[in-house]
Amino acid sequence: MAEQDRRVRRTRKTLHESFISLVLDKGYDQLTVQDILDRADISRSTFYAHYRDKEALLTACFDGVREQLTSEFDALSSAGLPLEVDRPAELIFDHAYRNQRIYRAICGRNGGGIVLRYLHDLIVEMLLKHLRQHRRAAVPDEVAAEFYAAATIGLVAWWIDQNFARDPRLLANDFRQLACYRAGADFGTNSLAEGATTQPR
Repeated sequence: MAEQDRRVRRTRKTLHESFISLVLDKGYDQLTVQDILDRADISRSTFYAHYRDKEALLTACFDGVREQLTSEFDALSSAGLPLEVDRPAELIFDHAYRNQRIYRAICGRNGGGIVLRYLHDLIVEMLLKHLRQHRRAAVPDEVAAEFYAAATIGLVAWWIDQNFARDPRLLANDFRQLACYRAGADFGTNSLAEGATTQPR
């Protein structure tokens, strides 16, 4: 079993590396599964044993983000604790900074925007699940989730264009300052969550 697991990890690593290099060379829209097979030097049956298509391989590069977000959100839900508005963004900024080559390759023009849409939908999915359990507000949950997801993905796209020039911790702090402006510190206790309103300065 251990040897089989190692083979699976090696195969997926080879597929990921071959895929990223091909996206950099050709762009996501232009490459085919056959291109990936040729670059990785594996059979078609081996590829489909791991991924249903090239989009599944693309999003698999971000499985770690989903797992971490899911784990943290579930822990908060179990404890009945509020979710800090900047946490999903912070996790994605950190992942992007540690995987700059991947993000440059498949979150920009060459990636066709698929990953950014995937990350956007992931954030919305996670936030909605948490909000529906812990938040009561005048603003619909769907609106709140879309707001924070769109802000996160917009900053990621901008950051890539800036060649990751800003430190991820500073970017997360920027996000927190903007997201919490007139909204408090978290979903559970902020003025938005409590249905309060404030007048603009």
